[in-house]
Amino acid sequence: MGLPRTLVNMNAFVNGNSYQGVISEFEQPKLAISTEDYRGGGMLGSVKLDKGLEPLEATLTFGGHEKRLLRTFGTTDVEGVRLRLVGAYRADDGSPAQAVEIYAGGRFTEIDPGKDKPGDATEHKYTAPLNYYRRVVDGRVEIEIDMIGGVFMVDGVDRYAEITAILQG
Repeated sequence: MGLPRTLVNMNAFVNGNSYQGVISEFEQPKLAISTEDYRGGGMLGSVKLDKGLEPLEATLTFGGHEKRLLRTFGTTDVEGVRLRLVGAYRADDGSPAQAVEIYAGGRFTEIDPGKDKPGDATEHKYTAPLNYYRRVVDGRVEIEIDMIGGVFMVDGVDRYAEITAILQG
């Protein structure tokens, strides 16, 4: 019998500052290979050719107004905002909880402060295109992507090593 691991709790760090009790939601970046259809002579149908990775984007939702976050808006550094998300995932089958950490670098390009109404909870959403992403599970790096540095590691295998070797001569 198996039960899914579900998020029990989480915390967010932005540029080293903890937002425990303030972070309410984290929309993880979608990991996707960019492809292009190709059908050559003699082929029965088209195949999807690997053209690199699709852009990465994350969205963080915080409860209420946070001036430290607002002050990061408009940075000209493509990696001006460093994110670290820590989650505890557990299956209700008696197995130990699993630590999942996401490290990301990018910048906030959109801040959606939503609606304000006296006495009601408020939520502000911050959208960040990412140039760096690393997912660590129980201390082991599972995926690392550095768009600028040309790093594409999955399960300890450098999927871009051959290309990097060619480019570095």
